[in-house]
Amino acid sequence: MTAGPSLLDAAPQQRPTQLGLGPWAYDRGEFVAATAPRLPLSTQGLHYGTAVFEGIRAYRSEHGLQLFRAREHYERLLRGCRILRITGIPSTAQELIDITVELLRRNAHEGDVYVRPVAHKLSLLPGTPPGVSLAGVSDALSLTTFGYPTSSGAAEVRCALSAWRRPSSDALPVQAKTAGGYVTSALACDEARAAGYDDAILLDRWGNVAEASTANVFVVRDGVLVTPPASGDLLPGITRDTVITLCRETGTTVLERTLSPADLYTADEVFLTSTGKGVASVVELSGRAIGSGTTGPVAARVAALYHTATTARGGDVGHPEWLLTVTPSEPLPHPSSTPSEGTNR
Repeated sequence: MTAGPSLLDAAPQQRPTQLGLGPWAYDRGEFVAATAPRLPLSTQGLHYGTAVFEGIRAYRSEHGLQLFRAREHYERLLRGCRILRITGIPSTAQELIDITVELLRRNAHEGDVYVRPVAHKLSLLPGTPPGVSLAGVSDALSLTTFGYPTSSGAAEVRCALSAWRRPSSDALPVQAKTAGGYVTSALACDEARAAGYDDAILLDRWGNVAEASTANVFVVRDGVLVTPPASGDLLPGITRDTVITLCRETGTTVLERTLSPADLYTADEVFLTSTGKGVASVVELSGRAIGSGTTGPVAARVAALYHTATTARGGDVGHPEWLLTVTPSEPLPHPSSTPSEGTNR
């Protein structure tokens, strides 16, 4: 896909704000105004949660805007698409990366960026009766970007153990980011925030630690990192994999084994990892201080490693394949907000 122009050098009044939605979106094969309503009310992914999505970060640094581990994110999205029989979208990670790069160029955010691709079931094909179905339903892909600043250190969060359990892998494909599966995360997070906490940690059906509402969980004990195994009822995050890789490469032991709630309460440190959070230190759990009640030295070091990995040149951390620099190009005028034809494709 040939790179097109962007809004990077547009007049200030035309630039998207750092926290705002970019003016452009990608929807069903076209770059369109992000504010243009296009989805029919009968969209199947909306009714039944038959969609998969990703959250991908691009970080602003002295080297430019750098897209982080986009290939791994899109490979996971495509695996989820196979589960939900979503075939009518670009079929390779490289095609999806090319679309993302062009969208970032067009939107020209001035700071850190969050990219949200969603692949979903759209409309019933002729001859398909109404109802819950995967076959006989058309597919669609949409992408938006918005500003999402990050910090170089570990944020501090207070968590609660949730009464809601992480769905088991024989009830839901938990290792794909299916839209419908996030209802449990929303309920758990809402429960925690209503009680005055920042986030929730969910247990699995056996009472072992699964994950936070949208993040993986790490425990520190005697300098060793322990995290629930990827084979459990959790989404093995790409940030999780990044942290495990960086820690092992710098001499820190990382173990994957089951954790109980008691392991969290008695840990020296607990921290969370996710694309949105980066590395966040859990300083309190259900009213109990974790360790010293502040960010510990291991979480601080892991946060620093992650910050370097996401903002340095890829070769500087031994992983040039993780970072893709988005180069600026010529500005475009703001897109028209008029929906284009074919909204039921």
